Amino acid sequence: MKIRLLIGSLFLISFLNMKAQEKFSVNANLKTEPTDKIDFNETSIGISFSTAINSKNKIKNTVEYSNLKVNYDAGSFEVFENLDQFIELKNKFEISHEISNTKLNLSLTPTANFQKTLDFSDVTLLGSFEISQQLNLNTNINVGVARTAVFGYPQFLPTLSVQYKVNDKSALMIGFPDSKISYSNNIRNAFSLTNSFNGTFYNLDHTLIANNGTKISTSQMTSAFEYERNVDKNWFINFKAGYDFNKKYNIIDNDNHKVYDFNTGNGYILGIGIKYKQ
Repeated sequence: MKIRLLIGSLFLISFLNMKAQEKFSVNANLKTEPTDKIDFNETSIGISFSTAINSKNKIKNTVEYSNLKVNYDAGSFEVFENLDQFIELKNKFEISHEISNTKLNLSLTPTANFQKTLDFSDVTLLGSFEISQQLNLNTNINVGVARTAVFGYPQFLPTLSVQYKVNDKSALMIGFPDSKISYSNNIRNAFSLTNSFNGTFYNLDHTLIANNGTKISTSQMTSAFEYERNVDKNWFINFKAGYDFNKKYNIIDNDNHKVYDFNTGNGYILGIGIKYKQ
């Protein structure tokens, strides 16, 4: 119980220290992804605060919780059927500083990824540093480095994106790990096509003796169509439909080497969410 309290304090320390918040949002999402022999169902909720310290500095803090449930076809993976639920907690603290046409963006994200029992060993520090340069009125480029788990385990990777505002209704972003084409025909409707590399990992409660497996690793490239509707002044609903390519669901060891491959195959994804913001 003490461990849970201390880890909770680590995640909430920056969240509670924010004062005079200017912006606030809460979102909840449901997502399902069936594959040939395994179905993945995820629920998540996030709470975010952001504020401008002054004209050049802004901060944002987001606390997120997600619960991944895994359903195996009967008889397909009997040895691993106890690997059916995984939890992720993360607290993302972001700060940006503007210098002329350049913006410096820093994020720190302590994250806890575990099966059922939370411990200090489950906490990992992720984050990123990015330089954003405004090239002209409609174009800016972002270059940086991130410690991220988009390929299923923590590692340092370069990040790059070019953002271009086509007109008042549409915009384009091309880069790694995320790309996006967005369009809004009015103030209530927003449409987008996205492509992203994404993944995570979860520490197992007990080492799998047969192969020294200590973590579950998931990763994929997701292409999706998303629609968001502003149904009221502060309320939004969103729908997501897409497909996961190069889907990987593996057991890995402490050195992030694959020790078992579930060979899930690819699968389509469907998601729905609701958001409140002010």
